[in-house]
Amino acid sequence: MWTAKNRPKYNRDTLRYPSDLTDDEWVHVEPLIPLAKHGGRRRAVDVREVLNGIMYLLSTGCQWRYLPKDLPPKSTVFWYFDLWNYDGTLLRIHHGLYVKCREKLDRNPSPTAAIIDSQSVKSAEKGGPASIRTGLTRARLSRAKSGTFSSIR
Repeated sequence: MWTAKNRPKYNRDTLRYPSDLTDDEWVHVEPLIPLAKHGGRRRAVDVREVLNGIMYLLSTGCQWRYLPKDLPPKSTVFWYFDLWNYDGTLLRIHHGLYVKCREKLDRNPSPTAAIIDSQSVKSAEKGGPASIRTGLTRARLSRAKSGTFSSIR
C-alpha cells in the first residue's frame, strides 16, 4: 500500500535508470543466475549490469541498438538474454520471484484454483484458432467460396 512509511522503500530516484535492480532486488535474483563455467577465460562482464540492460530493454521497449552506452554492449546483453532464455534461467528467475511473492502474502506457492474463460473453452472445443471468425460477412464468405468472387477489378 502507498503510505508515507512505505513510499521510500519503492523510490527509484537514486538509481541510474528506473529499471535498474536495487541491492535488495539483486539479493533475491543473484542466486538464480548460473555461475560461470569452469575452465576457459574468467567472466569479464558484470552479470548484474547485463540484467540491468535486459530490464532496461524490457521496461522501455527500445530496440537493441538504442541500449545506453553505460550498460554492457548490446551484443553481450543479447548473448546473455538468448542464453538465459534457452537454458531456462529467465523462467527460473520468474518462478522464484513469483513463489517468494506468494509466500510473503502467506499464500500457497502454487495456485490451487484457475479461472477458465467460457469463450476460450468454446473455441477449443471447436478446434481452436481455425474456428475463430475472420470478420467476413456471410455474403462475402459465400461469394468467395462459390467461385464467383474475383480479387481483380
